[in-house]
Amino acid sequence: MARLLLFGGKGGVGKTTTSTATAIHLADCGLKVLLVSSDPAHSTSDSLGVDIGTEPTPIPGVEGLYGLEMDPEAKLSSLLPKLGTMVDGMNSSGGMSGLGGLGGLGMMLDPSAKDEFEEIKSDVKTSEMILPGLDEALAFDELLKHVEDPNWDVIVFDTAPTGHTLRFLSLPEIIEAWSGRLIRLMRVSGGIRSMLFGRKESEEMKLELERFRNRVLHVRRVLSDAELTSFTLVTIPEKMGVNETLRAYQSLIDYQLPVSSCIVNRVTPKFDHPFLEKRRSAELGRISELEDGLPDVEVSSIELLDQEVVGLDKLRMIGNNLYGDAIEVPANLGPHEIGDVVKHSIHRGMYRESTNEVESIFLHFPGINREELSLRSDEGVLFVGLNGRERAITTSVPVKASQVGAKLEGDVLRLNIPLKG
Repeated sequence: MARLLLFGGKGGVGKTTTSTATAIHLADCGLKVLLVSSDPAHSTSDSLGVDIGTEPTPIPGVEGLYGLEMDPEAKLSSLLPKLGTMVDGMNSSGGMSGLGGLGGLGMMLDPSAKDEFEEIKSDVKTSEMILPGLDEALAFDELLKHVEDPNWDVIVFDTAPTGHTLRFLSLPEIIEAWSGRLIRLMRVSGGIRSMLFGRKESEEMKLELERFRNRVLHVRRVLSDAELTSFTLVTIPEKMGVNETLRAYQSLIDYQLPVSSCIVNRVTPKFDHPFLEKRRSAELGRISELEDGLPDVEVSSIELLDQEVVGLDKLRMIGNNLYGDAIEVPANLGPHEIGDVVKHSIHRGMYRESTNEVESIFLHFPGINREELSLRSDEGVLFVGLNGRERAITTSVPVKASQVGAKLEGDVLRLNIPLKG
């Protein structure tokens, strides 16, 4: 699994610039990087000058860098019809609004479940399936899909403005309660659910909800692990920006997210001019306030440039200001220390070594439980599964899963693949 680097702050302070510059720098260091944006404004595409889709898109001119702009509304539109049909079918006024109106359908409920069904029926109206933040929940699930993929070395996440981000980060508890309520409904609704969807599809819906909840809990473990995740706050040297940054920091700490650094963007350069000197002095005072309020966080700054930061050349310049020259990262899993002003500790997602007889593949899967892993092969292709999501792992020779030696050592899954039959 990738190391996860999150960038957040209020709107318009330069989150996209700093996160994109970071992603470019890490790719220039030889890492395979996925830059993910949840901002509906699609600022990442504008910053890079490349149209980025909802699937990982290679970024021309930066080997190893891929971009993705999440579209939770598309997933929401596909999910809600199923949920709506299920819930409306159980709560509509057309004969199913109460157990007395169920008629023959009441026979499909387990006798012990009737009272429970009546008790929770009012809790599962269609309107309540559309959680506040459900779009962010689905975006969160989309992020998990990539965070859990060892084919990436690092995920750089350009978050939405601070308020959305904090709601986004509080979702694991909300999602767990929400999915638990749905699973409970499915359990007590018995044959009604099977009639609406067919038994096979209804069981698959229940299984997917359980997987979804497991994935959320897994990533929450990753998010709260300072060895694997870091949050960089981005702000500007003005009162409103500083105050919001201090509030955001406290909220992130409350959510047990490790905040490693703070970047103050657009600081007025030093010039021999009374107006600019006065402004710079005030800004340095705001930076001092940040340093006092964030004693455990490395605070750094970027000076205001005389032109917009758009395109690879200018983004690389910002990256060099933050991290120094790009230096090739060794091939092993790491962790690898990167950066001069802003510092990150990066794990690669995958490492290989071979002898004449065995190819060993090391996959970094931080925060997982052994029971969440699966291994299978299909026509010589090896698949590693995590919480029901499978990734193909490229091997030197066609392979059968039964011949692979697999061992989980801490956060690393080692696969030993025989090169001779």
